[in-house]
Amino acid sequence: MSKRQNDNLSMKEALSAFIQKNKLEKGMDKVNAKDAWVRLMGNGVNNYTTAVELRNETLYISLSSSVLREELSLGKSKIITMMNEELGKELIKKLILR
Repeated sequence: MSKRQNDNLSMKEALSAFIQKNKLEKGMDKVNAKDAWVRLMGNGVNNYTTAVELRNETLYISLSSSVLREELSLGKSKIITMMNEELGKELIKKLILR
């Protein structure tokens, strides 16, 4: 049985320690990337978004509108910058719209 720590931790600190101890950062990054996309793009883009997936520093976005895909492709670097700022770390290096 593992020892308990008697230190008083906030819930955020306890969850962060649990995530690090169990090596769950990559999974949390994937979830956070999806949430960041929804927050940043708003309802207009999210209505046409069918999938958001983060793999190896590349964010894959599936869109049901070819017109929107073309429009967003013009601002890929800005989207990457905004996503990384929202996530609080340099997580996304490349954006692929499909």
